[in-house]
Formats: sequence, structure tokens, C-alpha cells
Amino acid sequence: MHAKLDQIDWQILRELQGDGRITNVELARRVGISAPPCLRRVRSLEEAGIIKAYRARLDEKALGYSVTAFAMVSLASQADADLILFEEQVSGWPLVRECYILSGEVDFLLKCVARDLEDFQAFVFELTKARNVKSVRTTLTIRQIKDEAGVPLA
Repeated sequence: MHAKLDQIDWQILRELQGDGRITNVELARRVGISAPPCLRRVRSLEEAGIIKAYRARLDEKALGYSVTAFAMVSLASQADADLILFEEQVSGWPLVRECYILSGEVDFLLKCVARDLEDFQAFVFELTKARNVKSVRTTLTIRQIKDEAGVPLA
């Protein structure tokens, strides 16, 4: 179900998606309303779950994480209990930064960030030993072309 948003709500979302640290006063100025109703709208968007969180986007390479890789995982069984167990395991692996369940030949796609190849290889070794994992295919990234967070708001 889609939320019913007016033009001001959409403007608020665009501004916050671009800069989550913007002050309420500046946000209100940019969307053309006063600060108190702007704050009420933001809180309403948060309570509705449309705004899920505010985060700082970090430069992984500047912090010593030189490897970004993807792991494509196929499970031996896709029974609900097995999927839930794997999802729980994923939540405990710090190198996994994003995880998607897929349709098709591969069951899960994991985006991983590691300090170096040795750390990533150690993780892959652990991943392949995980219960119910049938196969793991990995691919290393060479260079990031686009890094656009959020939703493509028009």
C-alpha cells in the first residue's frame, strides 16, 4: 500500500534524502512552510515508517576497507525454517552490509565489505561451511560507478 503524500511531503523526503542533517528551520525554508508544521510532517513520516533511519554514509576505503565483493548463495533447501536460519546467520556477519533474497537460480545476494582479500576469503570459508549452504559464487568489484542511496524521487 502506498502512502498518501502531498507535494510538500515529497519535497521534505527529497531534501532529507539528500541531507539527513539539515536543520528543521532550513528544511522548512526549502519546502516553503514554517518550522512547526515542517517538524510535525517529518515526525509523521517517521511514525509512518516512510523515513526509516538517518545515517552517515562513510567512505569505506578511507577507513581501510579496500575490498567490496558480492556473494551469491544457493541453499540446499528453501523451506521457511531454512531461509529464516540463514537470514539469522547473515545478521551476525559484520562483513555483510546488504543482503537480498532473490528469485531464480541464486537464493541470496550478499554485498560484503572487507579490509583485504584475506579477510574476505576467511569470510567465504565460513559462509561455505554454513548449514544448508549448497553453493557460493563470489565476484570482486573493480570500481564503483554509482553510489546513489535511497529512492529515485522525481
